[in-house]
Amino acid sequence: MTLRRLSAGLVAAALFTPGLAACDASGAPEAGSSASPSVSASGTVAASGAATPVPGDAKQALLASTREISNGNFRFTMSGAGSTAEGQVHEPSQSAEMRMTIGQPTDDLFMKLDLIHAKPDSWVKLELGGTTAGSLPGVQKLNLGKYQHLDQTRIKGNRNLGFDFDKVDPAGSEVLTQGITEVRQTGEGAYAGTIDVSKAAQAGSVDPAVVTALGAQAKSVPFTAKLDPQGRLSEMVIQIPAAGQTKAQDIRITYSDYGNAAAAQKPPADQVVEAPAELYNLFN
Repeated sequence: MTLRRLSAGLVAAALFTPGLAACDASGAPEAGSSASPSVSASGTVAASGAATPVPGDAKQALLASTREISNGNFRFTMSGAGSTAEGQVHEPSQSAEMRMTIGQPTDDLFMKLDLIHAKPDSWVKLELGGTTAGSLPGVQKLNLGKYQHLDQTRIKGNRNLGFDFDKVDPAGSEVLTQGITEVRQTGEGAYAGTIDVSKAAQAGSVDPAVVTALGAQAKSVPFTAKLDPQGRLSEMVIQIPAAGQTKAQDIRITYSDYGNAAAAQKPPADQVVEAPAELYNLFN
């Protein structure tokens, strides 16, 4: 893993780039029920021998399922490529928190981050490890065990360290669902189909390198989704196929506690230092 690959977009690169961290091959597409007719992006029922069409519009149900996310009060998780992220967004207090683990201690570079945003401030606690961590410039100034206060003028527009309260979903599920090309309902609140991930680059969760590696496969990537009893998105699994030297894998996104997330807590003053130049150099 190189610094250049880190700076390409930490969350997207770590969670949505096959092979960035060591991982097991998984994510074989789940076969949908052969009795379920498929529905195109426009909601029309494809020929499948079914006597009656699927009631409602499956894609519209998925699009509607992301509306509550925009209210910015939820918990979330993301996992894939040997990395995980979890956190909460609390728009009422203009605060958010994310905890990420990227790779394993035996990888070239292992990273743990605890990010806290309480507008207008942001902090990050960083832990770097792995076989090559010692060669990173200024690593001794980064593994401090304390929260490093971030200069907002130096992270503006930086998707690695910043947080945009106008775009509160770290995974960009609304954009992802807009890229759905085919979908069918497989059960109560359960759906399966395909997504054109080349149209979802702005989601913040699909690295352009993934789209390039997939080639024509990018236009038809399998996914499954689940909605909670209120029709809100609770899980989306994007089943990235094998491409080139990378293995197939599942990218999993979950949402919970809609309307019940708590405000992020600012770190104690005695646990805060100002971020050194080495931190900005690592992510910019």
